[in-house]
Amino acid sequence: MTEHADRIAGLLGKARQLPKVPGVYLMKDAQDRVIYVGKAACLPDRVSSYFLASTDLGPKKQRMLELIESFDTIECEGEWEALLAENRLIKDIHPRFNAMLTDDKTFPYLVITLRDDYPGVFITRQPMLPEFRGAKVLGPFTSVNALRESIALLQRVFKFRTCHLEIKEEDEKRKFFRPCLLYPIHQCTAPCGAKISKEEYRADIDRFVRFIESKRSVMLREMRQEMEQASAAREFERAAVLRDQVRAIEKLDDRGSRSDNWQPETESLPVDPARGLESLRETLELPEPIRCVECIDIAHLQGGEAVGSKVCFVDGRPFKNEYRRYRITSAANDDYASIREVVSRRYREAGEGHELYPDLIIIDGGLGQLHAAQEAFEQLPVKPPMVIALAKREEWIYTQAKTEPIRLSRHNSGLRLCQAIRDEAHRFAQHYHHVLRRKRVLGTDKPVTTKRRVKKGDAAIPPPSPASPLSPPPGDGDTSAGSAM
Repeated sequence: MTEHADRIAGLLGKARQLPKVPGVYLMKDAQDRVIYVGKAACLPDRVSSYFLASTDLGPKKQRMLELIESFDTIECEGEWEALLAENRLIKDIHPRFNAMLTDDKTFPYLVITLRDDYPGVFITRQPMLPEFRGAKVLGPFTSVNALRESIALLQRVFKFRTCHLEIKEEDEKRKFFRPCLLYPIHQCTAPCGAKISKEEYRADIDRFVRFIESKRSVMLREMRQEMEQASAAREFERAAVLRDQVRAIEKLDDRGSRSDNWQPETESLPVDPARGLESLRETLELPEPIRCVECIDIAHLQGGEAVGSKVCFVDGRPFKNEYRRYRITSAANDDYASIREVVSRRYREAGEGHELYPDLIIIDGGLGQLHAAQEAFEQLPVKPPMVIALAKREEWIYTQAKTEPIRLSRHNSGLRLCQAIRDEAHRFAQHYHHVLRRKRVLGTDKPVTTKRRVKKGDAAIPPPSPASPLSPPPGDGDTSAGSAM
């Protein structure tokens, strides 16, 4: 047998030994780089299919088989978790042979605006919009079609509103408002037209929330019995409708939790970059506008590894070409030594006058972390214009010039922008490993590196824009053009 045949046979044997559970698999090349991520309802069946003699992946992916040297897997609770994990991993590390899921599209959420006098129920991909502030958010859900069908079906039972009208209990004009078509067909109780009291409507919403968060066994059992009766009476169209409704409601369990941070790009508060930068300039008493901000974070991964991350924002937006990750080589469990190492490695060229410093450097941490960064800068002949530290727990800003921290309101736009940049640096360092959960899928001696095609003009500084600064980078950041590991 040839070397290629031996390699494929070995991979096939390993794949067939995988546990028969849903999960995600990561194909890796000879340099231990992840080149493809996929999901599977049954890991051994899906993974072994790549290494059969009859395998045909098409013209774009067939040559991937020549590059696969090993693979890793992540076991998941179900197909829904495999789908979410696949989506997150592809967005984080941008594997070479993944063409799908590399855009900014996200899975939907179900939002219930409980703060309203008459709460509404909405399906959205942006749960952090101002209109949803204080709302109950469920999801992300893996099937938007099943979610829409389920909500349409449940609206007939609980008769909640899905319109975006602002309805106040004290508004006397509601008595003269003409409700929409959903009221006469008994799919909404029309609080817009004062057809129901606030207490009665709230009771309906409370029942809906309890239902959506439960297993829904009673309703499903009744629907299955009705489906069997329709089938026995040869009412096959009615039975088919009930079957589809049962499947849609069952898929309400195919959802993640916001606490798992599957989609951080949609679950963070939006910030106006221009307003935040100006507020930050005034707070720090800087004479010139702030355009370029960099943030450094240290993350201990898997207990034994430490990684430093550096993110760059220009005009309040992520400048993804300048994202970097650093593998700590000095003292993995010493935050201060790790910060000194990352600062020295990142700003050595700027300190020697060979490149420009950013207008502002943020260190994730408190006064001790700031002093550690300053010690590193003291070794450089050229000093940075402004270095601050942002402490996580208190959200205080420590500066070079003041011994006391700056305490700002949690609603201050400058502080919120700093928090958004700090959180992005933290996500960039830790989120990939967070998704992998308690399983180490990468070797400790080789970093993951992925190549990313840079579009023409991608390296240019973007123009000022009021867009949210929270969109994630397209790749893991360990790129051949910029990895510092």
